[in-house]
Amino acid sequence: MLKRSHVRQFLAVVDSGSFTAAAARVRITQPTLSVGIAEMEKTVGVKLFIRDRKHVRLTEAGARLLPIARQLEQGFRAAESLNAPAREGSRLMRLGVLRTLAPEMVKIAVETLRSDCELELVEGSGHELRTGLSGGRLDAAITLLKPDDHTELSRTLFTEPYVMLAAHGHHLADSVVRPEALAGEVMIARRACERLQDTSRFFTRSGVRPRFALRSDNDALCLGMVEAGLGITTAPLSLMTPKMRQIGIVGYDFERTIGLIRSGASVPDFPSINQLHSRLNVLIEDV
Repeated sequence: MLKRSHVRQFLAVVDSGSFTAAAARVRITQPTLSVGIAEMEKTVGVKLFIRDRKHVRLTEAGARLLPIARQLEQGFRAAESLNAPAREGSRLMRLGVLRTLAPEMVKIAVETLRSDCELELVEGSGHELRTGLSGGRLDAAITLLKPDDHTELSRTLFTEPYVMLAAHGHHLADSVVRPEALAGEVMIARRACERLQDTSRFFTRSGVRPRFALRSDNDALCLGMVEAGLGITTAPLSLMTPKMRQIGIVGYDFERTIGLIRSGASVPDFPSINQLHSRLNVLIEDV
């Protein structure tokens, strides 16, 4: 018999790309996960994954099973939500939020959207949130929008530029310079940044290979170290604090568009979405 644990383990391997990461995601040991996948393969009668030292990929049969597994998981979650605690007359919505959103933006989103429904928040990267949407683990997500996102299921909230941030007293604060002028500066690498690779290529093309004082996935730590004067970093404009100033860079014109995406037409829209759009844009303008 195919169990829900089998489906969850199968999807975890697909979404994470490795047995080790999948085991951590579903909070079991790797040997236990391997046994579960083996049981699933025995139940369905086909091999689902091709494994080598570096990669795990689906077999042809595994690829055919994937949409079925996602539908099964959506069904399990829908059944669970029948008894979900919520205010009388309200619905529970599992809302993903992009990890690199400014905390004040998440606060505004929660304050605004809670007038429509009860919220359960899930934090993640853009890829993780889209995987959650497609896998039925999220009802909606506030995340990066792509040009080809389905307009009926997505709503643009705001667009903001990426900027170079420095401590208030930095010698280049509030100036506009060519990228070569930053060759001698100490930088901080925000590993969570969606434009990290683009930024690296931008400076490499200009012959800028700076020294890094910190490389971290922790945005709060990175931004705190910018405030302390340890180094400078690129970040979305909304992450700038009163203790920081901008350094303009000629030719550095990356930006991001953030929007709300629903997982499907069956997920109700948010009546307060226009209010959220207005509040977030006011926040951007006031930075």
